[in-house]
Amino acid sequence: MPASSSSHYPFWRRMLLKAGKRFLRWNGCFQSRHSLVPTTPQINNSEFDWVDKLEAAWPDIRSELEQLLKSPDDIPSFHQISPDQKRISKGDNWKTFGLYVYGKRIDDNCALCPRTAEAIRAIPQMRTAMFSILKPHYHIVPHKGPTRAVVRVHLGLIVPKDKDNLWIRVDNQKLHWEEGKVIIFDDSYEHEVRNDTDELRAVLFLDVDRPMDKTGTLVNNLLFRLIEMSPYIKQPLKNIASWNRSKKHTGG
Repeated sequence: MPASSSSHYPFWRRMLLKAGKRFLRWNGCFQSRHSLVPTTPQINNSEFDWVDKLEAAWPDIRSELEQLLKSPDDIPSFHQISPDQKRISKGDNWKTFGLYVYGKRIDDNCALCPRTAEAIRAIPQMRTAMFSILKPHYHIVPHKGPTRAVVRVHLGLIVPKDKDNLWIRVDNQKLHWEEGKVIIFDDSYEHEVRNDTDELRAVLFLDVDRPMDKTGTLVNNLLFRLIEMSPYIKQPLKNIASWNRSKKHTGG
């Protein structure tokens, strides 16, 4: 059940989203000053003590994803859940299966992936989690995340062998996924993804709070509260609930 396009939002909501995104990007300078980890495009895995445990869980996580992929039509495209992503998500080329949205647990989805849910629940300050599934020959065009308050985490689950034609560029760095391995980056830098292979690529996609000093943590916690109350988060939560209801009704 496709979600409404963001162009159908009331004018004031569109303006609120735009103003909020501008503020978040301006706030990046503050976050850089108070960050306890580097603000480089890629962040070393050694900055986070939970990485090894997450990587150790990858076979179970991949197994649960493979079960979901047996019914691909039951997995929505990214823009069907988050209409703000319609510029970078086209057709059914980029599918996502949400587990957490800004700290809100998607109970129905987590119940289908209990081992994955257990693994990500053990990550301190994990805020958003989903399976991100990219079809062959799709390009996610350059874009920037709205805030430096979080770091982006990818755990490689299904990675095509043709790695030369599969990459994510973050600022001026080109990164490659490996199955069972984590990469961490700052998505407030411009980034893009290319899958020019003949195979599907899938990762576990996480946003985790950026480690900050006391002042930075206080400000970020207030920022997170505002984001949680915004249409930017409320709309995807509504759309996931609506999608899941429609699948239950149709027996999907």
